[in-house]
Amino acid sequence: MRIFPVVLACVAVTALGACGGQDTSTNADAAATPTAPAPSASTPSPAASSPAAVTTVSDRELCASAKKTSDEMKAKLVTAMQSGGDTNTQIAKIMTELGQKVSALTRTAGDGEAATALRRFSVEVTKAAAAPDPATAADNPAMAKAGEDFNAACKAAGVTTVF
Repeated sequence: MRIFPVVLACVAVTALGACGGQDTSTNADAAATPTAPAPSASTPSPAASSPAAVTTVSDRELCASAKKTSDEMKAKLVTAMQSGGDTNTQIAKIMTELGQKVSALTRTAGDGEAATALRRFSVEVTKAAAAPDPATAADNPAMAKAGEDFNAACKAAGVTTVF
């Protein structure tokens, strides 16, 4: 039962990594678009455009990226579990990476339900990764609720996820 939360955490980290790549493309495209209006407010526009471009990812895009990343993270977790060694250390590394990728992903998301739930999940997975026993720390109601809320929001957006 302890491994299930770890798998979920890894899945989330993977999802975030995939979204980060898509967000970068969106940011580059969005940055190119505001270049034309830049003359009206040359210095403030690029600064304001970059954050605005970062927040343009829809819940559907966020969920699709999260799903892709989750598949990659599951593979990492399976490999780590099969390799032996200190399980807590391996889980902590995977969860730390998950937290970083989820956090990066949420910076590119808007204010939709999926983005809100993923932000909560990011906080919980980061806390769990820092704990002495990350697998046990990940098995908590707040992390489970954030994952369930993310799954529900993604389902409403047309993407099936498992967090």
